[in-house]
Amino acid sequence: MLQHHVAGPADAPPLVLGPSLGTSRAVWEPQLPFLTRHFRILRFDLPGHGGSSSGVLPHPEPGRTTVEDLASLVLDLADHHALDRFNYAGISLGGAIGAHLAVRRPDRVASLTLVCSSAHFGAAQPWQERANLVRREGTAQLLASSPNRWFAMADFADTPFGRRLLGDLANTDPVGYAACCDALADYDLRPGLATISAPTLVVGGTLDTATPLEHARELAEGVPHAGLKTLDCGHLAAEQPRALRDALAEFLPSARAEAEPPTPLSGM
Repeated sequence: MLQHHVAGPADAPPLVLGPSLGTSRAVWEPQLPFLTRHFRILRFDLPGHGGSSSGVLPHPEPGRTTVEDLASLVLDLADHHALDRFNYAGISLGGAIGAHLAVRRPDRVASLTLVCSSAHFGAAQPWQERANLVRREGTAQLLASSPNRWFAMADFADTPFGRRLLGDLANTDPVGYAACCDALADYDLRPGLATISAPTLVVGGTLDTATPLEHARELAEGVPHAGLKTLDCGHLAAEQPRALRDALAEFLPSARAEAEPPTPLSGM
């Protein structure tokens, strides 16, 4: 089972928070003081990230892991905590997991927030090359380039929060990181966006170079009735913790009164 943490009132609406590649559930810590007053929060670590073992991967061999595999692990967590239906918010890969669930298991997703995420993270080859590099040499090889991908300003890496996030990357198990790269290489949800029925908010960063704003617009245009909120931030929205919190606060209350859950699609 994925390593995870639960906080907030036991009778509050559940909200699952998904992290991005290379980070841990700590990426959501700036929003927790507010969110735990209103929601039962379940944060998880991806395989090989934070406290999660790469051993939870159903197919750890190179090239085998998919976003569907990761989504199945998240559903296992939800089942373990008896969360039949939950709100979901995720950053980057964490958002892709939530979007996959919203397509394949609409009966489980009450609302969806996609932060600096995408329906398709580009060509497979760069992800496959990064996976191979990490399998050979570990995640230390990524520490020099990650601040430019993650943060709007490279000096954010020297802040306490920036150091915490980069420390998580340094400590990530190469097997789990590479498997998540494989999942991103294989991922293309563009044909399924129009089937998402959950109320959806897309948050895009105007300074995000990893998933530029065009990715957010594609999500917002593809998901029926989705809202789009832009923040002046980089890929993890780390520079704008309060603005991200406010975007969630504005969106989520209306999502709690959704209509009857739709019938699930075949698949997972």
